[in-house]
Amino acid sequence: MRDTLPDIGAFVALGDSFTEGVGDPYPDGTGHGGLGYRGWADRFAERLAADRPGLRYANLAVRGRLVGQVAADQVPLAVTMAPDLVSIAAGGNDLLRPRADPDVLAQTFDTMVTQLRAAGCEVLVFTGFDPHAFPLIRLIRGKVAAYNMHLRVIADRRDCRLVDLWSMRVLGDPREWCADRLHLGPDGHRRVALRACEVMGVSADADWRKPLPPRLSPEAVRARTAGWLAARRLDAHWAREYAVPWVGRRLRGASSGDDIAPKRPELLPL
Repeated sequence: MRDTLPDIGAFVALGDSFTEGVGDPYPDGTGHGGLGYRGWADRFAERLAADRPGLRYANLAVRGRLVGQVAADQVPLAVTMAPDLVSIAAGGNDLLRPRADPDVLAQTFDTMVTQLRAAGCEVLVFTGFDPHAFPLIRLIRGKVAAYNMHLRVIADRRDCRLVDLWSMRVLGDPREWCADRLHLGPDGHRRVALRACEVMGVSADADWRKPLPPRLSPEAVRARTAGWLAARRLDAHWAREYAVPWVGRRLRGASSGDDIAPKRPELLPL
């Protein structure tokens, strides 16, 4: 792996809802120029641009995208843009499906990285999160771990930079996530951007490792006499509001990203 920071004048982000920024809306609710969500990639690009005025940035990520869709739709477009740096995070939507095979997904991911490296791009690879904090979703933890091992090997073999989300223990706190338990909240995206800065050697004004404050005071903990029941009610609410609609879309062959275009489809100054 290279220790020196490459000269980056153009950055393109690829992937799904994680890179689109779902869960991290701009304060005005519509975003700069109607972009809607900010997310780790916008935050990282902003810090990168502070060190490199004139940075050009495109974000082709769209919620719901599968690895094969990123490979078919986003990677070729990124290659034509000829950026200095490309980030790629994909696979989470695939792994939520019962028949997903981490070995097969990794083969497609390796092909994407190979194409980007052959085009002369620096590539920033993201592993998957550790889903241990949430009931039901933690059932795919083994598949995510297997997929991550492949991604680490790919990053090493193809001489890429790697952001290991699995090792970010602070993201195991449910407060870093949205109510749907699938998307990071604003502070989670902020911490991921800081981790990406650390990996790329970009200056940052905070530490992603900073612990969150205690969730409850001792008095509040003692006052929660129905904690288990409250947690089960939250699980039931989550199932009704998020899990059932997700299953419904799968049965219909639909995606949350249908009819949604990339928020920054062109490589333009930030």
